[in-house]
Amino acid sequence: MTPVSGDSRSDTQSAAPQNPRTPLIGVHEWLRPGEYDRVENVLADLEELGVRELRTGFSWADWYTEEGRAWYDWLLPRLAAQVNIIPCFTYTPPSLGLMEKTSAPPRKPKDFADFLDVIISRLGQHFTWVELWNEPNNINDWDWRLDPRWNIFCEMIGAAAYWARQRGKKTLLGGMGPTDPNWLNLLGSNGVLEQIDAVGLHGFPGTWDFDWKDWGDHIGKVRDVLERHHVDAQIWITEAGYSTWRHDEFRQLCMFEELLRAPVDRIYWYSAYDLHPAMCHQDGFHEDERHYHFGLKDAHGRGKLLYRAWAEDGLDGVRSLARLGRSAGANLSRDASQRKLVSTTRASQRPVLITGGAGFVGTNLAARLLSEKREVLILDNLARPGVERNLRRLQEQYGNRLKIEVADIRDPHLVRDAVRGAAQVFHLAAQVAVTTSLQAPVADFEINARGTLNVLEALREMDEPPPLVFTSSNKVYGDLHDVPLRETRLRHEPADTAARGTGIDETRRLEFHSPYGCSKGAADQYVLDYARCFGLPAVVFRISCIYGPHQCGNEDQGWVAHFLIRALEGQPITLYGDGRQVRDILYVDDLIDALLAAQGNIAALSGKVFNIGGGPGNAVSLLEVIDHITALALGPPVIRFGDWRNGDQRYYVSDISRFRAATGWSPKVKARDGISALAVWLRASRGELEPRAATPAAAW
Repeated sequence: MTPVSGDSRSDTQSAAPQNPRTPLIGVHEWLRPGEYDRVENVLADLEELGVRELRTGFSWADWYTEEGRAWYDWLLPRLAAQVNIIPCFTYTPPSLGLMEKTSAPPRKPKDFADFLDVIISRLGQHFTWVELWNEPNNINDWDWRLDPRWNIFCEMIGAAAYWARQRGKKTLLGGMGPTDPNWLNLLGSNGVLEQIDAVGLHGFPGTWDFDWKDWGDHIGKVRDVLERHHVDAQIWITEAGYSTWRHDEFRQLCMFEELLRAPVDRIYWYSAYDLHPAMCHQDGFHEDERHYHFGLKDAHGRGKLLYRAWAEDGLDGVRSLARLGRSAGANLSRDASQRKLVSTTRASQRPVLITGGAGFVGTNLAARLLSEKREVLILDNLARPGVERNLRRLQEQYGNRLKIEVADIRDPHLVRDAVRGAAQVFHLAAQVAVTTSLQAPVADFEINARGTLNVLEALREMDEPPPLVFTSSNKVYGDLHDVPLRETRLRHEPADTAARGTGIDETRRLEFHSPYGCSKGAADQYVLDYARCFGLPAVVFRISCIYGPHQCGNEDQGWVAHFLIRALEGQPITLYGDGRQVRDILYVDDLIDALLAAQGNIAALSGKVFNIGGGPGNAVSLLEVIDHITALALGPPVIRFGDWRNGDQRYYVSDISRFRAATGWSPKVKARDGISALAVWLRASRGELEPRAATPAAAW
């Protein structure tokens, strides 16, 4: 048989990385027969990340089927056209095994080498390395009970590795999981390691490897065995990952950043996508939920924190975000001694807790409190793109007075620890878009309803719970279809003159018209009921449209900022409906005043709900905001119209008289001035430090 040379590009990529401190980085993804669309998605994602290395499975058992042969005949050329692939050859055809299962040793060990020879002849031009088996010391991959002395395995892998080398391929020993130097030493004693160019190992610290020390410890044990047998093989980490089944995406990022420092030649991160919840894992259907959450993206294609940081700012962005968390005291609540210290600190010395504090409102609230010499603890999962920049700005300006807990509101344990250490609680963390709730209603419920219940339960467990202010939504009132309206050229507004002068008050019946309305409404009612049943000091704000600095608006949320951003970029603006919808917009500084007033008057306000917005004096329609943007010399934006959105309110203006009477609060910033101020901030944040000439805006 004539040896087949490897791809020259792959040979170059296989060399040691130019930066000795960073291994060559790849991603592992198992691609099943027929998953053509997923292959394209994975390749697109790797391109966005700048990754050229992919480890994927090649099932010997699947190759024995007509469908499997067609699949791999398509898959390997398609992958190799864009990335350098490491095919991991594994899984015995049941008909060839000592038992009829893919983890059984073959009856004839030579069959594996013959299979590999066929693949090299047929597809070998697409790869340079061959990986021989997957996690052989894992009983689900190699049932060593049928091969207790490993004689079959050693004969099978030794022969396959020898022949692969004869065919011009480099050989990778399937990654150990867990690391087992005694097993590796056995292979060395049987002469297998002499045929191996690289040894793989797997590790999942924080998910399964709970006795973990560090990567250096495991790598050192492997290196000792190789030196003992005088084998000059590379050491690769062929599978390493972290499951986000507890929604701790920041922890996944930190585990990846730690992996980058491992003293090895290559690393492959597991994996590109979460396992789809409808699929069965090798260990069973949802027998272990951790198996379903290892992806850089979830099963629906949403990029997790690690993916976003990597795609936006490369590995330097990942490292920077990990440093940000460490320098600001992130994840301190995972340390038992720290938990005890925080929970026993006097209330007057405890920080103010802001859940969702890296977001638009939370950032502004934190800045106000920090400027007043208060200490602030922000709990945020950084799910919204770009919010980490808010934390960096706060940290640069206020230093150690800011503490950060990068965690998800759905994690009851971390929520409990944060609440127990707080003097006051502002619960702002939420899924904020109606459209997103329609796409993922379960996640919307878990974040908004269950997340709020986690906060309330943490408070209920305390003898002296800190006061809570919770931000609900005007969406709990539904679409207000029964409010008689009249149309003007630019507005929908109540036909009744008195109603136009007051707005919607708190006696309005609740009516939920979307999953978002349901989840926020449920949370709203739980807060009020816990105040009533358990005596918690708690207030509910049903807020209208908030806008101001640090808002990165989009079509789904933050529409005032979104309109301005589109105008600044010269992009068209889409109005869903006719654009005459009216909202009472409230400048964020005024909302902060209201939030602080609620905490300052908690004894009198506890158990009550208030509608908070700009009120009738700041009621504007979408078309009127467009007119004002034009008047700011941003140019008349191109307007497109789309269908009405589910549950959209043609008119909503808050009656703020109840809260004004209770606290004396009222909005200070007029809509026209606030929009102008936001435009200036957006220009400055984009480097346009010199505002363009503006013409006076007409009054609303």
